[in-house]
Amino acid sequence: MGKIEKIIRCLLIMVATLGVSFALCLFLQEWVKSQTMIPTVFVLAVIMVSLFTEGYFFGILTALISVLVVNYAFTFPYFAVNFSFSENFVSAVVMIIITIIVSSLTTKVRKQEQLKAENEKEKMRGNLLRAISHDLRTPLTVIYGSSCTILDNQDVITKEQVIQMIKGIRSDSKWLIRMVENLLSVTKIDGKNVKIIKTATVLDELIDSVVRKLRKTYPEQKVLLELPEDVVLVPMDAMLMEQVLINLLENAIEHAYGMEHLWLKVHVENNQAVFEIEDDGCGIPEDKLPHIFSGLYSVNHSGVKPSDSQKRNAGIGLSVCATIVKAHGGEIGAENRSGGGAIFRFALDLEE
Repeated sequence: MGKIEKIIRCLLIMVATLGVSFALCLFLQEWVKSQTMIPTVFVLAVIMVSLFTEGYFFGILTALISVLVVNYAFTFPYFAVNFSFSENFVSAVVMIIITIIVSSLTTKVRKQEQLKAENEKEKMRGNLLRAISHDLRTPLTVIYGSSCTILDNQDVITKEQVIQMIKGIRSDSKWLIRMVENLLSVTKIDGKNVKIIKTATVLDELIDSVVRKLRKTYPEQKVLLELPEDVVLVPMDAMLMEQVLINLLENAIEHAYGMEHLWLKVHVENNQAVFEIEDDGCGIPEDKLPHIFSGLYSVNHSGVKPSDSQKRNAGIGLSVCATIVKAHGGEIGAENRSGGGAIFRFALDLEE
């Protein structure tokens, strides 16, 4: 949020709070016939403004306006400013002191929350770097080793062996490309001066593009679609959202052990487009569900592959999905199907 937007927001909070307080005091004066609660109402208004605005300015301004309003509209003689009474000065000083105390406490709490968020962000970055350093080493070693073997043993190895090694190089190269794309997306979203630019995207066109790109990598994999019959416009960064859907679909294809069917479902609910990627594979271990988008969940080498594991580590791709969806103002979650398999689900707001 820019500086001007913050000022406008704080100003609106102050005006709205003072307006509600003034209306409540009029009610107390006209219908309840009580004057004693009016200063208390404006003290509460000062506290509320101090809590929900940044800095001291709007809280102190609210305190001064409150003293003037009480003096002008609710103190005899009415509709005249009279500061001859010492209690008016005392009220102003008390309100300003309350504002400073509340604003100080609020500022400290916000700084602590900001530090906590930054620490969590650094922890996530560290986790990603550790996972990346581990994951990149294996395919690079395979590519280097296979290429050296082909070059150094041209007269010994057979054509079939060469073809097999080249297929391995191609497979690992594709995996590395996807990894780099994911990392670039995280870098783009993580930049302080970069904002997600949403454009109204036709849902059918987005899904068609995702399916076509997926078919190039997995030509034999069929994706069952369940989409709304009507034309649906969803504000989003289409390229990033394509990456989310492709990541989730590839995750199921590669690691939903025993999968026979893969669904991509979208339905409209509460002015949101709800996306669901569903498979009937092995499902996700219950103890892993809370940490599935943390960037740390790695391959289980016990022989049964969980549906959220990547070729070497699922954490990077799923963490990227969570980052992109959150940048769009949504939340992503995962759960196991009652009949076996897993469901990944997220929702995006529709165009007003």
